[in-house]
Amino acid sequence: MKALIVAPSWIGDTVLAQPLFIRLHQRTPGLRLDALAARWVAPVLERMPEIAQIVDSPFAHGELSLKARHRLARQLAEGGYQRAYVLPNSLKSALVPFFADIPERIGFVGEKRYGLINRRHTLDKARLPQMAERFAQLAESAGDPLPRPLPRPSLNSSSAQRSATLASLGVDLPGKLAIFCPGAEYGPAKRWPARHFATLADALAERGYAVWLLGSAKDRPIAEQIAGQTRQTPPRNLCGSTSLAQAIDLLAAASFVVCNDSGLMHVAAALGRPLVAVYGSSSPGFTPPLSEHAQVLSLKLECSPCFKRECPLGHLDCLNKLDPQRVLNACLAGSSA
Repeated sequence: MKALIVAPSWIGDTVLAQPLFIRLHQRTPGLRLDALAARWVAPVLERMPEIAQIVDSPFAHGELSLKARHRLARQLAEGGYQRAYVLPNSLKSALVPFFADIPERIGFVGEKRYGLINRRHTLDKARLPQMAERFAQLAESAGDPLPRPLPRPSLNSSSAQRSATLASLGVDLPGKLAIFCPGAEYGPAKRWPARHFATLADALAERGYAVWLLGSAKDRPIAEQIAGQTRQTPPRNLCGSTSLAQAIDLLAAASFVVCNDSGLMHVAAALGRPLVAVYGSSSPGFTPPLSEHAQVLSLKLECSPCFKRECPLGHLDCLNKLDPQRVLNACLAGSSA
């Protein structure tokens, strides 16, 4: 059996899809599972043993490009895929497997995808409250109950890979390393304030921890704010200075990680690192870090989760009122567990 995954376009969603991949291998011994994925999520899939090969999906968010999708589909048609699992719910994400004449095309109905998807699941949000559960449901026959518990995501990072990453970045691994991931691609309503991160960094520095800031180039301004507001030795700002593969290896080397609800939060969880996950406008009931080493902090205010990019009430109390001392206590408890 040879099957193709049409992967999500977000790093965190891609991590949350791994329980599906594990279940598919359990269901079909000897399965070859390839993934059609955007290049910005490919490094995550490369660290999953369940994925044999990654096919580059060159399309930007929202880009239709029917002719280019058809060309890609004709190339995939030569691969002999018998099944395709279409994880995004958009119509355009189902086009390539359809154009490639893959016999079984499995996914949720989504954007009126009748015909494009021919093994259709109908989403019951109450029965499948978590995103990872919704992905994993695609391994079952439509309408069948989802076996629980789900397998945990687990990404690979070898000691050789970590050593190579540290050498390429010209940094030495400290004895006690805290990594902060202060960004969140979705918007500011998911970002714990820079002043709180700075207060936490000072408290950890007083306890002998080196603090590194990790994220994309878009996160560099908030990382600079954090560094500029610390009283102790400023944290090392690596935002925008690493590839995603290097970020995976750095997270794997951390004593513990503090993240907003973000893609790197799910990466840290899948690496098994002690993790403190701070939630504001989003819901830990929908996209929790799937790790027994993760602690979720949320004030659970009446106005949250609102799932907005910016606070609709203008105060961002769900994050502003989440005290750094509470996060510090969780960090120290997790690191000693």
